[in-house]
Amino acid sequence: MDDYSKIYIAGHNGLVGSAIFRNLKGRGFHNLIVKSHKELDLEDQLAVREFFTKERPEYVFLAAAKVGGIQANNTIPADFIYNNLMIQNNVIKACHDFNVKKLLFLGSTCIYPKLCPQPIKEEYLLSGYLEKTNEAYAIAKIAGLEMCKFFKRQYGDNFISCMPTNLYGSNDNFDLHNSHVLPALLRKFHEAKQNHDMDVEVWGTGNPLREFMYVDDMADACVFLMDKYDDEGQVNIGTGEEITIRELAYLIKRIVGYNGNIIFNSSLPDGTLRKLTDVSKLHSLGWKHKISIEEGIILTYDWYVNTYL
Repeated sequence: MDDYSKIYIAGHNGLVGSAIFRNLKGRGFHNLIVKSHKELDLEDQLAVREFFTKERPEYVFLAAAKVGGIQANNTIPADFIYNNLMIQNNVIKACHDFNVKKLLFLGSTCIYPKLCPQPIKEEYLLSGYLEKTNEAYAIAKIAGLEMCKFFKRQYGDNFISCMPTNLYGSNDNFDLHNSHVLPALLRKFHEAKQNHDMDVEVWGTGNPLREFMYVDDMADACVFLMDKYDDEGQVNIGTGEEITIRELAYLIKRIVGYNGNIIFNSSLPDGTLRKLTDVSKLHSLGWKHKISIEEGIILTYDWYVNTYL
């Protein structure tokens, strides 16, 4: 990519897409194409093809997806598999038909089997059963990854895929009903501080280990891969570092400045006990994350306070 390459970022308003947009802007790319869902419904094949006919993007970051927490995945799994398959199928096929120079498809580490050996290597894909609570979303993402692989194999299209770990940062979802654990805890501790609450409840024992990555680091890795990686297999994007939910809760408590107690409710589920990506492939390509979890949480909390309050 050069400064004037025509680059389309699908899903630019979301957590991932907005970070990729910021990164490209910061690097001096001038010809970025973005469309809101209202302007372009990626589930509409005709609309997608009209868009590609008119804009003719040279590079595409496919970060658009229907996402949600455990409750949403359990309640509307048909929507998750259908909506994501439609988005992926339409964009990937259009990239082929309109001779896009390179496509980066973004998946998620939830594609890997529930009982994966740890840390999770790329080759563990399709080696076991998926986690039931996000099976529909994971199957859709696996289909997108495999579609990119087969278009590359059959037609020589330069379509690559990456699998980010748990992400957080600017434009995250802070809704307590369907957000992920880190933004949910940030909001819980902030509101407890504001309300002078004595206690904050955290689900589970606090013992599970999780890997978290600041979304701007992830975006930097995506742009790096778009420039440097052309192989068939997917690449994990993560930190290779983990923290217990208990440690995370106390770290967020300190950053927010909450002085009350933390109660771990062991009657509520812990979820998977460990989920760590093996990022040796990404490191061997020459990229490593820069933002520590403490620094990332401080940046995210500042964004939350300035945006929502």
